[in-house]
Amino acid sequence: MKTAVFVCGECGNESPKWLGRCPACQAWNSLMEDSRFVSGGGRRPAAASVPPSEARTVEAYLGGAALRRFTTGMASMDRVLGGGILPGMGVLIGGEPGIGKSTLLLQCAAGLARGTGKILYVTGEESGAQVALRARRIGVGTGEILLLPEHSLERVLEAAERLHPAVLLIDSIQTLACAALDSPAGSLAQVRECAARLLEHAKRADTALFLIGHVTKEGTLAGPKALEHLVDTVLYFDGDGALAHRMVRCVKNRFGPAGEAAVFEMAEAGLRCIENPSALFMGHPRRGVPGSVVFCSLEGSLPFLVEIQALVAAAGPGSARRSATGIDPVRVSMLLAILEKRAGIALASEEVFVNAAGGVRLSEVAADLPACCAVASSALNRPARPDTVAFGEVGLTGEVRAVARAAERLREAHRMGFTRAVLPRPNLKDLPKDLPIEAVGASTISEAVESLL
Repeated sequence: MKTAVFVCGECGNESPKWLGRCPACQAWNSLMEDSRFVSGGGRRPAAASVPPSEARTVEAYLGGAALRRFTTGMASMDRVLGGGILPGMGVLIGGEPGIGKSTLLLQCAAGLARGTGKILYVTGEESGAQVALRARRIGVGTGEILLLPEHSLERVLEAAERLHPAVLLIDSIQTLACAALDSPAGSLAQVRECAARLLEHAKRADTALFLIGHVTKEGTLAGPKALEHLVDTVLYFDGDGALAHRMVRCVKNRFGPAGEAAVFEMAEAGLRCIENPSALFMGHPRRGVPGSVVFCSLEGSLPFLVEIQALVAAAGPGSARRSATGIDPVRVSMLLAILEKRAGIALASEEVFVNAAGGVRLSEVAADLPACCAVASSALNRPARPDTVAFGEVGLTGEVRAVARAAERLREAHRMGFTRAVLPRPNLKDLPKDLPIEAVGASTISEAVESLL
């Protein structure tokens, strides 16, 4: 017997019937049917009869070899993962199709093979020959990597039980199908069932598991959002397809700090770690042009500089347009209202465009202050000082609020040649005395604009 449950792909909320809008997160058209087996009418058949687990002391687990981490051969990737891969660890890599997830997974497999031994790479989207050609093109060693072109979950689990690989890689989870379910491969029910069965095997066999999950710009429900609570680590791989750089962000990690990020460059020979992302995003000479302010962003423990650009122009007939690229458009609209109300800069009849240069997507609130100053610079036609960076959160009353780890941001700015920074005044008391950069505190958005322009 089966019952229909509708699950929201954005937040995981369940509903007994379909709704156009999720009552939990208010997302539109995010509920998808998930047919499940329930007790009373028959249960899902077990994958295999497994012996029950034995109770052991905490010291017994801590003293085992299961806590030894394996390196991927990519220093930035190891840092994002919390120091490497643990046996039994489940990692989900999400991203839009074509962004480079398969290339990243193949390079990680080659690095892991040097330290762990046997790797089982299950490819459901490409043939074994296609994966082999990519491996030859990017020049990775594949001596211990076993390729398995397969779409059946049962056959994948049988191969994993027979071969006992140290690492199991699934590319991608949307291509696998469980014979116990009637729905097609890629549906929400299949994706969740296949992921749960694979993770069950990984925990039991102490096999590290990598899953690739696709998401689209519309946020399809069979992507990582439906699996985040199942796995130990969730990585999002994003970037502009027209640009060479990519960014991996860790949004969940049970074995290390969440929020870490790494920057890669897509080249002919595969992905290359960028150790100095500030040089990548600020690789052009600074000019005294209105509408440009440098922001020191912080992704986990990785600080880097980004140029935030703004253009304010007279609006044509009709309502004025507001556009933001790389920054939350809703937050930009709020900042424009704050500038008009608290700083006296008239923007109601102006068209405003805000952009994080280089294709970077900024999510932290510390970008509020440089975004406001860039808009003010363009509106007043006054360039910002070229030797100055800015960061800080802006409140609705126009106050500039403190942000985390200001000293690390200032050190990165100094390393890149900047001599002055405008930051929240509350952050000044926490700065060390030996910082080789002039720190100018601001309490309100009006003070910050005057200090920067």
